[in-house]
Amino acid sequence: MTLPSVSWLAVGPELALAVGAALVLLVDVQWKPPPRALGWLAGASVAVSALLAVAQWVRAERLVEVAATSSDEFVAGFFPFGRMIVADRISALAALVVLAVTAAGVVGGWALFERIGRRAAEGLALVLLSAAGFQLMGAGIHLVVVFLGLEVGSIALYVLAGLTRESIESDEAALKYFLLGSVASAVFVYGVALVYAASGHLNLIGLRGFLAEHLITRPAVLYIGLGLIVVGLAFKVSAVPFHSWAPDTYQGAPAGAVGYMAGVAKVGGFAALTRVLFSGFRDLAVDWAPIVAVLAVLSMVIGSVVAIVQDDLRRMLAYSGVAHAGFILTGVVAGGAATTAVWFYLAVYVLQLVGAFAVVAAVSGPTGSGSPIAAYAGLARTRPGLAAGFSVLLLGMAGLPLTAGVRGQVRCFPGGVAGRVRMAGPRRRSVVGGRLLLLSPGDRGDVHAGARHPGTGDHRCGSLGGGRRGGGHPGVRPPPRPSVEPDR
Repeated sequence: MTLPSVSWLAVGPELALAVGAALVLLVDVQWKPPPRALGWLAGASVAVSALLAVAQWVRAERLVEVAATSSDEFVAGFFPFGRMIVADRISALAALVVLAVTAAGVVGGWALFERIGRRAAEGLALVLLSAAGFQLMGAGIHLVVVFLGLEVGSIALYVLAGLTRESIESDEAALKYFLLGSVASAVFVYGVALVYAASGHLNLIGLRGFLAEHLITRPAVLYIGLGLIVVGLAFKVSAVPFHSWAPDTYQGAPAGAVGYMAGVAKVGGFAALTRVLFSGFRDLAVDWAPIVAVLAVLSMVIGSVVAIVQDDLRRMLAYSGVAHAGFILTGVVAGGAATTAVWFYLAVYVLQLVGAFAVVAAVSGPTGSGSPIAAYAGLARTRPGLAAGFSVLLLGMAGLPLTAGVRGQVRCFPGGVAGRVRMAGPRRRSVVGGRLLLLSPGDRGDVHAGARHPGTGDHRCGSLGGGRRGGGHPGVRPPPRPSVEPDR
């Protein structure tokens, strides 16, 4: 009997946060220090987690150099614990982005922890545990581990949404988030069960090998399972039509916690979504890419349009997050070659979002619910520094030139559009046409050039080359392989 390999470095970032959460609670029970001391303890655990994530990155870089002949960066890592966890550059990057959001969220909403006093330890422990859960989503190469990370992170956020108990709006937001999140989790795990029934695999690497070697004669169960997994993760990133929880939760939850809640959930959701689609179902890209493209277009259109008519700033930012989820999904449509662009866009956006909600907390109060736009009238006169910073953040989220936001869009859109243009079939071309119509008001020359001339665009968002079955045109199926009936 061969025992599975163990690597504490692979789970080091998550362990550091979990131990930090336990220490915060134990220190609070034993010595009852002020919230600031607990904050320093939580910050130390975040710093240790970041150092371990950097060590993961360094080790993964060495493995990439050794396996230079492999173009698949998702398997250029090590797989301890019986291939349940992967420690590669993607997992390290996801951990670092989660930690950046955690640090920025706690600092930006620190007034909340000061206000709740004796319950600050609970709040900080929930923040650390949720961060550990969403880190695990990015490190999981096994669908059960991904689900475990999803639940650990989500349950902590449900409690954090109703932490203050000062308003009925906060309790309502926590209840809505819990109920809808529970349904999404159930949908996700049901999809996992169907995928296992169709393939006999829960490990994403094994699943990809199975799909590459066999042609399933009855693929409906597999496709339904994949669809349910995408639905469960689309809820976490608030993509249309699974976004209804976001406006109510953002509006009702304590202002000091909303920025962290919004940012870290998106990071974890996209980390798991890209891992599942790029690593496990890459050979089915011609099937799932049009569905993801439809979600992207719906999210961009509905999020942008509905955000305009909102009179509450938090709801406006929530629908803006829906639109940005659609923008990021355009990079997901492009396939595994878009990994760099997707993560750049995601990291920039979530940090901007956390900063915007820090301004909301400063204006509306850290425990308040609701932020009417009228309350921001005259902010440039009363608090000019805060108003100037808020303006920069909003301009960045709008994707205007000279901001980091526009760079992410410029890197994602050419590859996403060009990759879909090369796909055969009128259905796919209609999706591209809708997206180009959406992009046309911005009149970005480089984006349109990438769409009209795919061969000259920035291919860092590239095509679905890695997702083809046995080479050839992406729209052409490979020769038949031995049929395999799934075990019932």
